[in-house]
Amino acid sequence: MRQRWIQAGLIFVTLLLVVIAYRGCVIALAWVHTRSLLEAYVAVTLACLIAYLIGARFIERRSVAEFSLSPALREIAGGLLAGIALFATVIGVLWIAGIYQPQGWRSVDGIGYAFVFWFAVGVLEEIQFRGLLYRLCCKIFGTWGAVVLSGVVFGLVHGIDPGATATALSSVALAGFLLGAAFALTGRLWLPIGIHAGWNFAEGSLFGTAVSGSTVGASLTTAKLAGPEILTGGRFGPEASIVTVIVLLVVTAFLLWRIARLRRTEPPIWRAAKGEPAAIEA
Repeated sequence: MRQRWIQAGLIFVTLLLVVIAYRGCVIALAWVHTRSLLEAYVAVTLACLIAYLIGARFIERRSVAEFSLSPALREIAGGLLAGIALFATVIGVLWIAGIYQPQGWRSVDGIGYAFVFWFAVGVLEEIQFRGLLYRLCCKIFGTWGAVVLSGVVFGLVHGIDPGATATALSSVALAGFLLGAAFALTGRLWLPIGIHAGWNFAEGSLFGTAVSGSTVGASLTTAKLAGPEILTGGRFGPEASIVTVIVLLVVTAFLLWRIARLRRTEPPIWRAAKGEPAAIEA
């Protein structure tokens, strides 16, 4: 038990280091008057990634298995495809129901920059919510507690986004559960990063809808959503649609079942003290 508390404390110190790097980079960007949102996000993401790697290596004194390079391309590609496919499923259902109404094509100009932006967002948020918050919760509350707590916080943080509703918060929290489950399943951040980036890229840059209440960058298509807010998601976008909630619920349930079946779980600290085996390595 004592070792688990020590590990949790060291993760918390790494978290503080990443927060300092985040704030320092934001202040520096404001000082130099950076106007490019892409450059700002990439700079902040790199600062937080470097701080995270330094903290893991020199504060926690461990190898950074969650950023192991050997499976990186495979898991990122798989995650990107999964994220795009998941959102495409939502859009497909809404299109069949007459809710999603394509209006035409736009130029492919800027799509590459949009992809880089959404990938940077995915890396940054996965470091924050899975690399730090999930791992901290896991050392105390175990795998299931970490999936739930990090997912709930993920949802609550998005509560400040434009047009957030109870359905939106539920949907984002479920997305947090899914991403936490993907992390628990592989033991690496590449898969959740890919899913996160693929989902946002599909939502904002392929299908032309709002991402958590905001429209950022270029889009391949232009479209509108027409119908009741429970289906369209309102200003928040399709993430707040009940269709998204159902799709995420099904996929998350499957991933949690896989984790349990493969026994890739870590017990909470009070059960670990009684000698329950630790998680099986991915």
